[in-house]
Amino acid sequence: MTGVFLVLKPGLFTTIQDFGRFSCLRYGVPASGAMDQFSLVAANALVGNKPGDACIEMTLIGPELRALSEMQIAIAGAECSPRINEESVPMWRTLKADKGDVVSFGSMQNGCRAYLSVRGGINVPLVLGSRSTYARGGFGGLDGRPLRNGDTVESFYALPLSIEISMPQELVPEFAGEVEARVVLGPQSDMFTEAGVGTFFSSLFKVTFEADRMGYRLDGPQIEHKGRADIVSDALLPGAVQVPKNGKPILLMRDAQTTGGYPKIAVVISPDLSVLGQVKPGCSIRFSRVSLSEAQESSREFFKLLNSLSSMLAENH
Repeated sequence: MTGVFLVLKPGLFTTIQDFGRFSCLRYGVPASGAMDQFSLVAANALVGNKPGDACIEMTLIGPELRALSEMQIAIAGAECSPRINEESVPMWRTLKADKGDVVSFGSMQNGCRAYLSVRGGINVPLVLGSRSTYARGGFGGLDGRPLRNGDTVESFYALPLSIEISMPQELVPEFAGEVEARVVLGPQSDMFTEAGVGTFFSSLFKVTFEADRMGYRLDGPQIEHKGRADIVSDALLPGAVQVPKNGKPILLMRDAQTTGGYPKIAVVISPDLSVLGQVKPGCSIRFSRVSLSEAQESSREFFKLLNSLSSMLAENH
């Protein structure tokens, strides 16, 4: 264990996140974890970490950090103008920071979140099987909250990599102002009229400023219910699209509550939830329908890529 960063400026909402906690949903504890799982895993792969190791998740405006030791780092996700000692450095590759260096970031030029990995992984206590911050609950990460001025971030010790690794350009995602998200219809799609379902799939929905790690309220045409707009509360997971009485969808994200009483018209498939983790307020989302078997196949391919990313990058070097 070693101190790696002193927080000089915390950024807008900077937290420690790993792949999430999925063993406690039945107790009402959200999954949390990285909003963009691909970028988290990529940042870890670039420094030779395990795919789900804890990283620093930066939102909209990045932090300013002083290196407390020599280390290897990588940055993946939205373009965030990273600098070491005011000199621009590239994203999506292994970097070296020396003791005393200042690592800083600008605002996200595209996308919403970026991930800073440290060789060895960020070291904060495991809480219910994960190091992820759940700020609404006040646990996980560093004291259950976003980073503050004066915080010290620690990592596990690991020998440095002998090579520098970079991400092939064809694997670097492009984040745009309009995103298409694939969904499986249901589980309460029968509570909407045929016209309402048609509206859901034919319309663009804008992400409002009521958007955070818990979910995004969307603005667009009203989705028509057949009758009642509530149900006996049942299970929720990240990716569920609820539609309350006003007909405006709510897209649930990584810190989503585990039960809810609004009918769910559809559920976003796992690979596209990472893409949605990069949308900002003002961005637009269009939903497209896929079958359950298509969703399962896409998810298998996505998690296969995540699990093989480290070996793929090492083989390319």
